[in-house]
Amino acid sequence: MGQGIDPDLRALQDVRDCVARAAAAVEVVHGWDQRRVDEACAAMAKAGAAAAYDLARLAVEETGIGRVHYKVLKNLFGSEGVWTSIKDEKTVGIVKRDERVGIVEVAAPVGVIAGIVPTTNPTSTTLFKSLIAVKGRNAIVVSPHPRSRRCIGETVEVLRRALERVGAPADLVTCLPNPTIESTGALMKHPDVAMILATGGTGLVKAAYSSGKPAYGVGPGNVPVYVDRTADVAWAAHSIIASQSFDNGTLCCSEQGIVVDAPVADQLLGELKKRGAHLCDADQTRKLAKHCNVRGHMNPEVVGLDPWRIAEAAGFSVPKTTTVLLALQGGVGPEWPLSIEILAPVLSVHKVDGWQEGCRVSMAMLEAEGLGHTCAIHARDEKVLDAFFLEKPASRIVVNGPSSQGAVGYSTQLVPSFSLGCGPQAGNITSDNISARHMVTIKRAAFVRRDWAEIEKKDHARVAALAKDGLPRGCGLAGDPALGGGLAPSSRSSMEPDAASNWRGNAPLVERPVASAPAVAPVAAAWAAKVGAGSKSEAGRASAISGWASSRAGSDSPPRGGHAAGASLSTSEILGMMGQAGTGCPLGPCKGCAHHDATSGSCRA
Repeated sequence: MGQGIDPDLRALQDVRDCVARAAAAVEVVHGWDQRRVDEACAAMAKAGAAAAYDLARLAVEETGIGRVHYKVLKNLFGSEGVWTSIKDEKTVGIVKRDERVGIVEVAAPVGVIAGIVPTTNPTSTTLFKSLIAVKGRNAIVVSPHPRSRRCIGETVEVLRRALERVGAPADLVTCLPNPTIESTGALMKHPDVAMILATGGTGLVKAAYSSGKPAYGVGPGNVPVYVDRTADVAWAAHSIIASQSFDNGTLCCSEQGIVVDAPVADQLLGELKKRGAHLCDADQTRKLAKHCNVRGHMNPEVVGLDPWRIAEAAGFSVPKTTTVLLALQGGVGPEWPLSIEILAPVLSVHKVDGWQEGCRVSMAMLEAEGLGHTCAIHARDEKVLDAFFLEKPASRIVVNGPSSQGAVGYSTQLVPSFSLGCGPQAGNITSDNISARHMVTIKRAAFVRRDWAEIEKKDHARVAALAKDGLPRGCGLAGDPALGGGLAPSSRSSMEPDAASNWRGNAPLVERPVASAPAVAPVAAAWAAKVGAGSKSEAGRASAISGWASSRAGSDSPPRGGHAAGASLSTSEILGMMGQAGTGCPLGPCKGCAHHDATSGSCRA
């Protein structure tokens, strides 16, 4: 009794509760217009920016990863920067109308989104994912990494209070309070979750894609930076140090290995040392490799740490002002332990002779762990640049600048994002920087093109000529066997605004004759104008009516076969309609009709 609920069961119940609340919030905002949605998003972005420092400090305190100054920058970028990039984007209702081609595009929300947030960039990623989700009238359920549960939870609370202040449902953004591996899996597989935004390790991304839900996952990045002999070497050194110092290299698009052209190798290393880099000797390199690479994988204990702390843990000392640890490597692969992705200010260094060899080494790094992600290059020779653009299997190629800030769209004009797709080569559905446009579905209304009648006629005629046959049944064109020559296809396009109905009303009522007559005669007379329309003479029309009337008078059963002259209905169809004496009668409905006997329900005509 006093032990309470099992933690695992509680975590699973949290998933159900959060998804149910998120689904209800989606229903509330389903009918909102663009102005109302943007008002909510603007409030979220403003609140995120206002809390940027407090959230950054909390994240570093809780996780021990990164640096407060840079986490503040990330929070500002994930809130204000992301909002600036999407605020003018249409994500509600009709977003595009192309009158020329006759296409109307309509944006519809996805629904409830599962947002898996890592410990490396916890608060900024939460701000970013929440903004792009709500921009599309979706709700997001955040599943935090257990190591960053508190700072992510506080970030969600900041956003929820902002939503409440503008009258929006706070449950557009919710957070699992007790995240576990099992609860994250349950969230991704919940039947009411429509999409997954997964940021994390390879295992997590694979789990997202195997959940049976549409998912935007991010593959690992093993980013090479090639420095060509034509590069501005001083600027290249500045960019590399700035990128690695940006929150201690915790972005997956940060440089992982320097591939440097031999003629400028010593110059580059000298420029890097001027900026606080430490070039490890052979013994330090061996110790660093043993500490950073554990059984072929990055040691998670080094992620986002200051260089001096990493060196100290590895067994040697460097000044606390050190910016990056550099280690020479003779190649890429298992025998070179520091050639893997390490999300920390640790860089392998590979000397090459010429851009062709630099291209091969860069390719090897990407193929080892970073297919489809990011690479960087410093060069001024356009031929070298073009060769990298054409050959590298990377979705983002950052040119002459810091890779960390460039790939996320901070120092470049790429779409601002903390979720970088790597394309099919890495098992991802897209190579885009994920943003609000990926959080909506686009419906398209397509009008028939104005020249369709001519195209259809021409193409059918072409095929008929090839097949040496007539037009096929059902094509609706002149010569269609199903039409029997009685109808000609309309040339009017369905797009023409003056198209009107061909309904011309019921046939006029026929006055009741003075003398007695067979009950069917006046009705038959009323049909004369219709059934005899195709006859060329009075005799033809009289013959049609007389034959039909005599068959009706002599039997309750309609005659078999034959058609009334000029009519599109068979005799049996006409008699069936008349036998019902209802709305199918050419004289109109029975009720109120002068020929209707209300007591017997029969037609006195």
